[in-house]
Amino acid sequence: MSLSTLLEKDAHYSEKIRIPEDRPWIKRIAAFLAHSGDSWFWGLALILLWFIGPSDWHPQIALLFLGIFFTAISVLILKFLVKRPRPEGEWGQVYRSSDPHSFPSGHAARATMLTVIMFLTGFWWIGLIMVVWTLLVDISRVGLGVHYFSDILVGTLIGVVMGVLAVYVFNLF
Repeated sequence: MSLSTLLEKDAHYSEKIRIPEDRPWIKRIAAFLAHSGDSWFWGLALILLWFIGPSDWHPQIALLFLGIFFTAISVLILKFLVKRPRPEGEWGQVYRSSDPHSFPSGHAARATMLTVIMFLTGFWWIGLIMVVWTLLVDISRVGLGVHYFSDILVGTLIGVVMGVLAVYVFNLF
Protein backbone atom coordinates (compact mmCIF):
# COMPACT_ATOMS: atom_id res chain seq x y z
CA MET A 1 0.00 0.00 0.00
CA SER A 2 1.42 3.38 -1.00
CA LEU A 3 1.82 6.40 1.25
CA SER A 4 -0.76 8.34 -0.75
CA THR A 5 -3.29 5.52 -0.28
CA LEU A 6 -2.62 5.48 3.47
CA LEU A 7 -3.04 9.26 3.67
CA GLU A 8 -6.31 9.05 1.74
CA LYS A 9 -7.64 6.38 4.11
CA ASP A 10 -6.45 8.43 7.08
CA ALA A 11 -8.33 11.50 5.81
CA HIS A 12 -11.42 9.42 4.98
CA TYR A 13 -11.71 7.79 8.41
CA SER A 14 -10.82 10.99 10.23
CA GLU A 15 -13.63 12.77 8.37
CA LYS A 16 -16.10 10.04 9.37
CA ILE A 17 -15.84 10.97 13.05
CA ARG A 18 -15.97 14.71 12.50
CA ILE A 19 -18.61 16.20 14.79
CA PRO A 20 -21.53 17.47 12.71
CA GLU A 21 -22.47 21.15 12.83
CA ASP A 22 -25.99 20.27 14.02
CA ARG A 23 -24.54 18.95 17.31
CA PRO A 24 -23.36 22.17 18.99
CA TRP A 25 -23.43 20.75 22.52
CA ILE A 26 -21.10 17.92 21.51
CA LYS A 27 -18.82 20.46 19.81
CA ARG A 28 -18.70 22.55 23.01
CA ILE A 29 -17.71 19.52 25.10
CA ALA A 30 -15.12 18.49 22.50
CA ALA A 31 -13.76 22.05 22.35
CA PHE A 32 -13.33 22.08 26.13
CA LEU A 33 -11.50 18.75 25.99
CA ALA A 34 -9.38 19.84 23.02
CA HIS A 35 -8.29 23.03 24.80
CA SER A 36 -7.59 21.17 28.05
CA GLY A 37 -4.47 19.81 26.38
CA ASP A 38 -3.08 23.26 25.47
CA SER A 39 0.51 23.80 26.57
CA TRP A 40 -0.16 27.31 27.92
CA PHE A 41 -2.87 25.86 30.20
CA TRP A 42 -0.55 23.21 31.58
CA GLY A 43 2.34 25.66 31.91
CA LEU A 44 0.23 28.13 33.91
CA ALA A 45 -1.25 25.37 36.07
CA LEU A 46 2.20 23.99 36.89
CA ILE A 47 3.58 27.46 37.70
CA LEU A 48 0.59 28.08 39.97
CA LEU A 49 1.09 24.70 41.68
CA TRP A 50 4.77 25.52 42.17
CA PHE A 51 3.82 28.59 44.22
CA ILE A 52 0.73 27.39 46.07
CA GLY A 53 1.48 23.67 46.44
CA PRO A 54 3.74 22.05 48.99
CA SER A 55 7.46 22.24 48.29
CA ASP A 56 7.74 18.45 48.10
CA TRP A 57 5.75 18.70 44.84
CA HIS A 58 8.49 20.81 43.23
CA PRO A 59 10.49 17.91 41.71
CA GLN A 60 7.36 16.43 40.07
CA ILE A 61 6.24 19.86 38.83
CA ALA A 62 9.71 20.54 37.39
CA LEU A 63 9.70 17.14 35.66
CA LEU A 64 6.28 17.77 34.10
CA PHE A 65 7.25 21.28 33.02
CA LEU A 66 10.50 20.11 31.41
CA GLY A 67 8.63 17.26 29.74
CA ILE A 68 6.19 19.75 28.21
CA PHE A 69 9.05 21.96 27.02
CA PHE A 70 11.08 19.21 25.33
CA THR A 71 8.00 17.50 23.90
CA ALA A 72 6.98 20.82 22.31
CA ILE A 73 10.41 21.23 20.74
CA SER A 74 10.32 17.67 19.34
CA VAL A 75 6.83 18.14 17.90
CA LEU A 76 7.65 21.54 16.37
CA ILE A 77 10.75 20.17 14.65
CA LEU A 78 8.69 17.37 13.08
CA LYS A 79 5.86 19.73 12.13
CA PHE A 80 8.22 22.01 10.24
CA LEU A 81 9.98 19.08 8.57
CA VAL A 82 6.75 17.36 7.44
CA LYS A 83 4.50 20.44 6.94
CA ARG A 84 1.28 18.46 6.61
CA PRO A 85 -1.63 20.91 6.42
CA ARG A 86 -4.47 20.58 8.90
CA PRO A 87 -7.78 19.16 7.67
CA GLU A 88 -10.12 21.72 6.14
CA GLY A 89 -12.50 23.24 8.64
CA GLU A 90 -13.73 26.25 10.54
CA TRP A 91 -13.18 25.24 14.16
CA GLY A 92 -9.85 25.92 15.79
CA GLN A 93 -8.78 29.10 14.03
CA VAL A 94 -6.30 29.81 16.84
CA TYR A 95 -4.52 26.56 15.94
CA ARG A 96 -4.90 27.01 12.20
CA SER A 97 -3.36 30.50 12.26
CA SER A 98 -0.60 29.98 14.84
CA ASP A 99 0.28 26.44 13.75
CA PRO A 100 -0.97 25.45 10.30
CA HIS A 101 0.69 22.01 10.43
CA SER A 102 -1.14 19.00 11.82
CA PHE A 103 1.52 16.27 11.90
CA PRO A 104 2.21 15.20 14.58
CA SER A 105 -0.34 16.26 17.17
CA GLY A 106 1.30 18.24 19.96
CA HIS A 107 -1.78 17.77 22.11
CA ALA A 108 -1.60 13.98 21.79
CA ALA A 109 2.15 14.03 22.47
CA ARG A 110 1.78 16.31 25.50
CA ALA A 111 -1.19 14.47 27.04
CA THR A 112 0.48 11.09 26.56
CA MET A 113 3.83 12.33 27.91
CA LEU A 114 2.15 13.74 31.04
CA THR A 115 0.28 10.46 31.55
CA VAL A 116 3.43 8.35 31.12
CA ILE A 117 5.31 10.52 33.61
CA MET A 118 2.56 10.07 36.18
CA PHE A 119 2.69 6.29 35.80
CA LEU A 120 6.48 6.11 35.87
CA THR A 121 6.80 8.30 38.95
CA GLY A 122 4.37 6.25 41.04
CA PHE A 123 1.22 8.32 40.61
CA TRP A 124 -0.59 5.43 38.93
CA TRP A 125 -4.04 6.52 40.13
CA ILE A 126 -3.59 9.94 38.48
CA GLY A 127 -2.17 8.13 35.45
CA LEU A 128 -5.36 6.04 35.14
CA ILE A 129 -7.52 9.17 35.16
CA MET A 130 -5.17 10.78 32.65
CA VAL A 131 -5.44 7.82 30.26
CA VAL A 132 -9.16 8.56 29.93
CA TRP A 133 -8.49 12.29 29.62
CA THR A 134 -5.79 11.69 26.97
CA LEU A 135 -8.13 9.55 24.86
CA LEU A 136 -10.83 12.23 25.10
CA VAL A 137 -8.38 14.98 24.10
CA ASP A 138 -7.18 12.88 21.17
CA ILE A 139 -10.60 11.99 19.81
CA SER A 140 -11.83 15.58 20.25
CA ARG A 141 -8.92 16.87 18.14
CA VAL A 142 -9.96 14.57 15.28
CA GLY A 143 -13.68 15.14 15.88
CA LEU A 144 -13.23 18.90 15.64
CA GLY A 145 -11.23 18.56 12.44
CA VAL A 146 -7.86 19.93 13.49
CA HIS A 147 -6.05 16.58 13.21
CA TYR A 148 -6.06 13.29 11.34
CA PHE A 149 -5.82 9.91 13.11
CA SER A 150 -2.20 9.51 12.01
CA ASP A 151 -1.33 12.85 13.65
CA ILE A 152 -2.71 11.49 16.92
CA LEU A 153 -1.01 8.11 16.55
CA VAL A 154 2.44 9.59 15.95
CA GLY A 155 1.86 12.23 18.65
CA THR A 156 1.03 9.43 21.08
CA LEU A 157 4.21 7.55 20.19
CA ILE A 158 6.26 10.72 20.68
CA GLY A 159 4.54 11.25 24.03
CA VAL A 160 5.48 7.77 25.23
CA VAL A 161 9.11 8.25 24.19
CA MET A 162 9.33 11.74 25.68
CA GLY A 163 7.70 10.63 28.95
CA VAL A 164 10.14 7.75 29.37
CA LEU A 165 13.08 9.95 28.37
CA ALA A 166 12.05 12.78 30.71
CA VAL A 167 11.84 10.46 33.71
CA TYR A 168 15.12 8.74 32.82
CA VAL A 169 17.05 12.01 32.37
CA PHE A 170 15.43 13.62 35.43
CA ASN A 171 16.45 10.64 37.57
CA LEU A 172 20.08 11.09 36.48
CA PHE A 173 20.19 14.39 38.35
